[in-house]
Amino acid sequence: MQIRIEFPDEPFTWRQAAALGMPRHRLQAALDNREVRRLLTGVYFRADRPLTTLVRAQAAALVISPHAVVCDRTAAWVHGVDAFRYSELDVDPPLETYVLRGHRATNRPECNGGTRDLRPSDWTIIGGVRVTTPIRTALDLGCKLSRREAIAVMDALMREHGFAVADLLRELPRYVRRRGVIQLRQLVPLVDGRAESSGESWTRIEIDSRGLPTPVPQHWVHVDGVPTYRLDLAYPHARVAIEYDGQEFHTTPADRERDARRREWLRDHGWTVIVLDKHSFSAEAVDAWIRDLRRALGLLV
Repeated sequence: MQIRIEFPDEPFTWRQAAALGMPRHRLQAALDNREVRRLLTGVYFRADRPLTTLVRAQAAALVISPHAVVCDRTAAWVHGVDAFRYSELDVDPPLETYVLRGHRATNRPECNGGTRDLRPSDWTIIGGVRVTTPIRTALDLGCKLSRREAIAVMDALMREHGFAVADLLRELPRYVRRRGVIQLRQLVPLVDGRAESSGESWTRIEIDSRGLPTPVPQHWVHVDGVPTYRLDLAYPHARVAIEYDGQEFHTTPADRERDARRREWLRDHGWTVIVLDKHSFSAEAVDAWIRDLRRALGLLV
């Protein structure tokens, strides 16, 4: 009778499979039968297990330099923040890993990166893999991504991990002369963990770029002393609300009916409500709603 060999729950190499008593032809049969999948050259994983970025990082740890650290967007994903564009999700994006100065960089097509100056305080260990800390990841992406994408990821990392702007400012001097540092210096004071979606972050950064006052995120409107309506962004004294309708919570008939009722109440009680969605960030669209916002704030006659 043939003994059934259980595949490990974590990524494994063919050498590790052989050590478990699995000959190469059995591993190939498992690949053909889709019991396992190939993650990297020579690295495999059970097909019935979810393929998370942490799993991919663990897979990379089997073949990359022992001096490598998972960084940038891959690190953000490990920390629970998706920093990849929608258009990149049809295929697994390359792992972004860097080695410490003085060591040879990983030369594999599945891994992007080079060398980077990192201190032990810049990384943490997650699942046996070295990953840059949320603060270090936020700062690195503040240099590397576009302005909109960067503020959204930095807001989300702050929301998920509870660090403060002061923590970012403390590390900022280390980025002197690094590419992207001018943008990073502009973004750090604006990071706000109260933003609940990338759309809210994008809206806030567009408002800032036009020299307008910063709105208050997640402002509660009280009705008879009871907090009743929470606004994505608001200027409470001017009674101006800016709402971002993301797909997750604003697409069903019930969602739209609820939104219509609350916005009707707000308008009946003297509020100006500006509603944005994913189509509101082209240059022409931004000009239009910024003009509406200026008018609502009394800055445009």
